[in-house]
Amino acid sequence: MSPLFADFTPGGFLLQICLLPVRMPQFCRILTLFLIHLPANMGNRLSKIATRTGDNGTTGLGDGSRTDKDNLRVHAMGDVDELNSHVGLLLCEELPAALRAELVSIQHDLFDMGGELCIPGHTLITEVQVARLDALLAKYNADLPPLKDFILPAGSRAAAQAHICRTVCRRAERTIVSLGKADTVNDSPRQYMNRLSDLLFVLSRVLNRYAGGSDVLWEKDRKRDG
Repeated sequence: MSPLFADFTPGGFLLQICLLPVRMPQFCRILTLFLIHLPANMGNRLSKIATRTGDNGTTGLGDGSRTDKDNLRVHAMGDVDELNSHVGLLLCEELPAALRAELVSIQHDLFDMGGELCIPGHTLITEVQVARLDALLAKYNADLPPLKDFILPAGSRAAAQAHICRTVCRRAERTIVSLGKADTVNDSPRQYMNRLSDLLFVLSRVLNRYAGGSDVLWEKDRKRDG
């Protein structure tokens, strides 16, 4: 067992909390503290941000180990965090109430995924979350007309932001695939990102219609000579 989880006595518990690498990404710190049953009055220990422990180009993982900041695992964590931030920006737009709640749920899933990635061997994303995305895909795609042409990432601001989320999601998926070739990664996070990028594409079409518009089609026969 990692020393991070080894001592649950009051004094030992406090020592383990104090030794947590505080420059790991925020989602990793919070999840790790939760997993070792952080008392409510210990939350203020998260307030110390600048500790200079990462000045040498390394960062801490949730199991107490340290790794280079350009490690594939850290890249994957960062891409998932970036995606979550872009979903947060999408939530600033005017959205249908049901979709807003579903996107908030997806944000929580992405936070969980960051936690899973920062604790090698841990599992937080399962086939349950993947199946939930499958259901959302079926729900939102059911009322859309079939696509006969490619579409541009454009239209309303909300739709365009959904496309940004989609492209960042694809990048995060690629990074997780690369990480899986170098280290052990569960199947569900990769499957979740694959499904989520499809959902975000569908949502971009939904949001253009919600704004009173439609798909912005790629004009394959347009004049290209200027």
